Amino acid sequence: MHSHILIPVALDHEGHATSKIAIARRLLANGGRITLMTVLEDVPGFVAEFVDMKPINHLSERIKAKLDAIADGAPEIATTVVSGKAGVRVAEFARANKVDLIIVGSHSPGAQDYFLGSTASRVARRAPCSVYIMR
Repeated sequence: MHSHILIPVALDHEGHATSKIAIARRLLANGGRITLMTVLEDVPGFVAEFVDMKPINHLSERIKAKLDAIADGAPEIATTVVSGKAGVRVAEFARANKVDLIIVGSHSPGAQDYFLGSTASRVARRAPCSVYIMR
């Protein structure tokens, strides 16, 4: 059983979060915790020049509210929003917060994924712990 499970939630796949949570609950030790996390990509400098407000801060609050709604007040589920590259930031968060399992979603790989690598494969390569890749 695992004491801290991290579930990255992609903005375009938030509907899969409930099935990831169900898996996490089956694998969670008594007294364990789950963290739902979304990673927002940084805005490129050439785009940031033309934006009057800080979009990351505004978007972070909205995404955090969505994650909180998915958690549905469950006491064992925390939520967080960070910025950066998902494949890197998920592994960094796991290392810094003593995560012992990451549950990440994947899609059926296509030719593009073999050359570029999906977020799930990047997480699996960098993670300091076990990674459960859910299809």
